[in-house]
Order: sequence, then C-alpha cells, then structure tokens
Amino acid sequence: MGEEKGLVPYSNNHSHCFKPFISPNPITSFNPVQRFPKIDNTAFISQFSSVIGDVTIRNNVYVAPNVSIRADEGTPFYISSNTNIQDGVILHGLINIRISYRRKRYSIFIGNEVTIAHGALIHGPCYIADNVFIGFNSIVYTAIIGKGAFISYNAVVTNGVRIAPNRFVPPGANIDSQEKADALSPVPKDDKEFAKEVKRVNQEFPASYHLLFGKKRCSCGFAYDE
Repeated sequence: MGEEKGLVPYSNNHSHCFKPFISPNPITSFNPVQRFPKIDNTAFISQFSSVIGDVTIRNNVYVAPNVSIRADEGTPFYISSNTNIQDGVILHGLINIRISYRRKRYSIFIGNEVTIAHGALIHGPCYIADNVFIGFNSIVYTAIIGKGAFISYNAVVTNGVRIAPNRFVPPGANIDSQEKADALSPVPKDDKEFAKEVKRVNQEFPASYHLLFGKKRCSCGFAYDE
C-alpha cells in the first residue's frame, strides 16, 4: 500500500519514544531484511507493549499496556483504523503462510473498528474483517472472520474456517470445522450493542492518552517535564 499519509516509520534514531518496545525484526534466515513498524501519529501505543517488525498501524488505533505485536516470524501485519487491542493481547504468525487481501499477502490483517479484548491470541495466518468483536481469552488461528462477527470469551476459531458476516461464536465454543462455522447463529442484539459500546469507549483513548502523556516521554512511555 506504499507510504501512506500519517504513518511514521520507526528507526534506530535515539530520539524516538518507546525505543525498547518498538523495533525492527531481527535478521534471520527466514526474514533476512529488517523492517520497522509504521505507526500513524494519531495511534497510541501504551507503555510496556511491544511492536516488532513489518507492522502497519493506522489512524486512531489504541494498543493497551502489555500487548505483544511481534512480526518477527510470520509477516507482515496490518491493523486498520479505529481498532482497539486490549491488555495482554498477543499477535504472532507462522512463517511463510499468509492470506491475500487486495492483491497483497499478510500474516495478519485486521480491519477497521475491530475490538480485540483482554488476553486474546490472534495467530496468523488470519484475516479479521471490519467491526469484529473478539472476546476475552479467545483464540483466532488460521481463520477468516467475516464483518460484524462476534467471538465470545474463551472461544477458539481455527483449522482454516470461515466465519460468515454477523455470526455469533458462543462462549467457550471450539469452531474447528466449516460445518460448525456454517451452523452459527446471527449475533444477538444485546451483544451487538455491547460490542458497539466497547468500541466507542476505546476509540476515545488514543487522543486522550496523547494529551495525558504529552510530547515529552522517556523510553518507558511515561511523561517528563524537562
């Protein structure tokens, strides 16, 4: 997608904030080229979270504390606008296995206005469409999640399944076959409203945290006066 407006490529320049936590991938036999994250200047990456390698993070994305976004094996990752990634979430991908989206291949692609709740694991290859809700401690691995789907807490979606748009994965469900995926019901109204409110709350955080911490921050992410 080229150099997109507002995206800031991170480098080894010592003036960059969060240097210990935002870095290129290490050079390996399977990833011989170092690539730095590209992060829109309106996104907010909380202290003590890691963003490593070929990761694109678009505008108004909120990354909460203790998130690991690690594109050192499977790569690249793409996180679209207004998405929130909550505390303890892990994003990682398998080497050399990708999904295709708009003529480009990704280890992980996350659409606009997605919520990934506390403690979830998103493991590539996977595609998550716009307005998806992924609940606490759930796992999405080798899967395609359709627009507006709701994955409840402690659920697992895997084995290359495709979740149709606006489908509901119940709490603790193990969706590991297409037969199970095709039998899912539509998202209940109450869960749609819950997802909408969680998204609304988290979309306020990037601008608010930028204002709270200001422009002067040490490498740990905390503000300083001088």
